[in-house]
Amino acid sequence: MSYFNSLLELLRQEREEDKQSWLRLTASSSAAERRANGLTWYPVAIRGTEMSRGDYLTVEVERTTHQDITHQLRFGVSAVLFSNHDPLEDRVEGTVTFQGGNRLKLTLRTDELPEWADNGKLGIDLLFDDNSYDEMQQALKQAAALAEKPEGHLAKILTGERKPTFDTEMPPATIPGLNTVQQEAVNKILSANELAIVHGPPGTGKTTTLVQAIKALIKKDQQKILVVAPSNTAVDLLSEKLSDEGLNVLRVGNPARVSERLSSLTLDSKMSEHASMKEVKRLKKQASEFKNMAHKYKRNFGKAEREQRKALFDEAHKIMKEVDKTEQYITDDLIAKAQVITATLVGANHYTVRNVRYHTLVIDEAGQALEPACWIPIIKAQKVVLAGDHCQLPPTIKSTDAARQGLNNTLLEKSVALHPEAVVLLEEQYRMNEMIMGYASSVFYDNKLKAHHTVAARRLFADDMPLAFVDTAGCGFDEKAEGTSTSNPEEASFLFRHLLQLVSTLKAQQGDGPFPEIAIISPYKQQVYLLQEQLQHAAELQPHAASISVNTIDSFQGQERDVVYISMTRSNADNNIGFLSDIRRMNVAMTRARKKLVVVGDSATLSQLPFYAGFIAYAEAQNAYQSAWEFMDL
Repeated sequence: MSYFNSLLELLRQEREEDKQSWLRLTASSSAAERRANGLTWYPVAIRGTEMSRGDYLTVEVERTTHQDITHQLRFGVSAVLFSNHDPLEDRVEGTVTFQGGNRLKLTLRTDELPEWADNGKLGIDLLFDDNSYDEMQQALKQAAALAEKPEGHLAKILTGERKPTFDTEMPPATIPGLNTVQQEAVNKILSANELAIVHGPPGTGKTTTLVQAIKALIKKDQQKILVVAPSNTAVDLLSEKLSDEGLNVLRVGNPARVSERLSSLTLDSKMSEHASMKEVKRLKKQASEFKNMAHKYKRNFGKAEREQRKALFDEAHKIMKEVDKTEQYITDDLIAKAQVITATLVGANHYTVRNVRYHTLVIDEAGQALEPACWIPIIKAQKVVLAGDHCQLPPTIKSTDAARQGLNNTLLEKSVALHPEAVVLLEEQYRMNEMIMGYASSVFYDNKLKAHHTVAARRLFADDMPLAFVDTAGCGFDEKAEGTSTSNPEEASFLFRHLLQLVSTLKAQQGDGPFPEIAIISPYKQQVYLLQEQLQHAAELQPHAASISVNTIDSFQGQERDVVYISMTRSNADNNIGFLSDIRRMNVAMTRARKKLVVVGDSATLSQLPFYAGFIAYAEAQNAYQSAWEFMDL
């Protein structure tokens, strides 16, 4: 089918570009350089080993230094244990089966720890993630084959060949606590035979709506539901909220947040509490003992010793086969009892749940999901619910060619355009003052977004203006190119002068009242580093440092703060705004604030793009335009 052939070609381009950029980062780089890029833990110490599925050895390691460096070693990725003694020879591959804090478990593709593990310093290197690409490729091929068969009606709807259908006879459900449109979304999900779409702009209660819809679906169909999202963070949020509603949730994979609440929902945790687990532990211990006895025959042994060694290994192998069987029984039992299975898109094909089929699939944050990844869970279901906001951040794509040719066009975006009858737009938001919301509502949501009466007029203090565009044009705050990023040191220090004045006015107005939560964000990493530095040196703000966060716009998707400052950074004579032209990123930035949004930028550079010219005009109309010159004597 040409639809899937095109996607396969785009995926091939993306895989190639991803692999090349990975090679650029790793080829001829030292362990310290790879560590700085988040690809390596080095050095690590082995904290324990245990026999695991398929007679493989799982080794638990801890990184002993550089613990504050962010990294990409996650559950399910391929990695290699190496020794600095001979990194090219002394290496054994495996899969990360747990990662939390500064510890991870790596299931090695061997049944014993190599001898070199006692030599030199050890490290863990991330390998290129071929597995995810293989899973996506396989899913697209299966979807193409399915679309040709009578049972492939869902694939035909999602590719635009057919229209979705709805049960018009179904009596509507009433769920207390939901507003009218959220209620409508739940009923759309319940009545859909193949497809329903929840378009959830910022602050509209999409997660609340989804949780209630999933609860109602389980009550109605008495069927197991698969709930997935592109990121572990989004999966964690839904897993917790569904469990809070009293549902039996099984979290497949490794939560991003290490909390007791979440850990108790994982397969590992539920298995450890299963009645049959005592037997597994006893058998594993026995197998380990046989292996340890076998390892005593290391060198210079005769025929009788060799036979004895082999017999011991055979016995250990036989016991581990029994362990596998018992663990499979436990897993099957837990899956059968679960009402909701939650995982990332790729995690939906984890070996423990690979063959499970579902009546309904829910894909949350579908606006950030790469389409080929969505097909991994779709081919396991009869009905799909897509939830998200295609007007916010798109998926991250490495290949500009693949993005331009359509890989950045998500399944959510396509489905909204193809099947408007399946879409419910959540219109009432519970986050922002209506002045903060106004511009995003007009540009992205046809002016349909409304502020709930409890937030419409919220402000920091009585006379405060909830919105400000502070124009730095003509101040000589020129940007600086730094590698692949951009910074603007003078804009950064000006922003803090503005913030300090706001804090001083706030204290005069409210005395010792609670200090607001403040975010300072920028699209550019280099500017974020500068802003973080400025914060550390702002003595007056140190007592409130815990309430102030500085980061990139992308890291704030899904979050909110009382006050948000945006440092636009770009200011140049060529009117070049780079990736500020991705207005979906700016939609995210401008909709994080509850009570006050301050945008600091150069109108001369920004207004080359109609989106920013429109925003500046909107600020002027609201009396929210200020020139930075007004603050220059501060």
